[in-house]
Amino acid sequence: MKETMKEVVITGPKQYEIREVPVPKPGDGEVLIQMKAAGVCGSDVHQFLGENPNAVFPRVPGHENAGVIVAVGKDVKNIKVGDHVVVDLVVACGECPQCKKGRRNVCRTVKARGSAIDGGWREYFAVPEHEVYLLPQDMPFKDAALIEPFAIGGHCTTRAGIQGGESVLVLGSGTIGAVILQTLKLKGCRVICADINDASLARAKEYGADAIVNTKTKSLKEAVQEFTDGAGVDVIFDSACYPGSLTAVLEMGIPANGATIVPMGFCTAQEGITQAMINTRELSIIGTRMSCNQFQPTIERFAKHEYQLDGMVSHYIPFSQVGQVFENIIHPPKDMKKMVIVFDEE
Repeated sequence: MKETMKEVVITGPKQYEIREVPVPKPGDGEVLIQMKAAGVCGSDVHQFLGENPNAVFPRVPGHENAGVIVAVGKDVKNIKVGDHVVVDLVVACGECPQCKKGRRNVCRTVKARGSAIDGGWREYFAVPEHEVYLLPQDMPFKDAALIEPFAIGGHCTTRAGIQGGESVLVLGSGTIGAVILQTLKLKGCRVICADINDASLARAKEYGADAIVNTKTKSLKEAVQEFTDGAGVDVIFDSACYPGSLTAVLEMGIPANGATIVPMGFCTAQEGITQAMINTRELSIIGTRMSCNQFQPTIERFAKHEYQLDGMVSHYIPFSQVGQVFENIIHPPKDMKKMVIVFDEE
């Protein structure tokens, strides 16, 4: 194994460095991962652009991480050298009331890998054994890098109490919107997807959307009314997350009485919501953060090829050319959907 490695460090808004540092050694209970693929998430983009108010610099980004175990520390019991794994983005204490209730994603001291602590945009990194999940040996690493986003889809739809048969609006057809759509269709829902990008909407149609609407050319309310015969949708996922989007989806005629609304983002702009908008229809607004207990079922669904992965990623970037990731963030190519960093073979 090499003695040094390269890592990507965001040093400030729109600033990054490639550093040569020692390869870490796994501590007690830790495993050392050689990275093979890492997704580029919207949160990585916001962090680099300086749009994340909670960002702390310097920081190694990356929480959609897949790789192979190359060393294990003392007392590691269930993971061995050669295993293929993905890494949880949630770092939790395991002792607080939330953790003990099985809600480690809202641990009192929760840290998100790649944001609050260093992530996986580096050739090697060490993590506790309990924060990795085994992959089938034949699963491509470039696909495995998508497991974390799909785990979010599993979590947020669980938070919404999806049972199957609901009519659902997904606002925003980017990566997370496409993930939520696919998850909803697997659970037996009727789904209308809304966006302002025709290519994203066309992809949503390929992934099983029952209806699509470009809100540049048609009213969202009108489209929802047509889709539901005037009833409104049972559940709304706001994966567009722009200032005012939560207020927009609460417009009379979009949610049905008793509907559930799940905002996916962390926009800090104030919204124009009143108590009357919620209580006259007894709406439920449900928070969701990262994922919890969803990695294993998501891996199993990947192994069964239940999700459509073609078209999810538009750009695979070799780690040796990682600067292209930042160039694409600042000057997005017209056809860009999602980037995945593919680590170079030794």
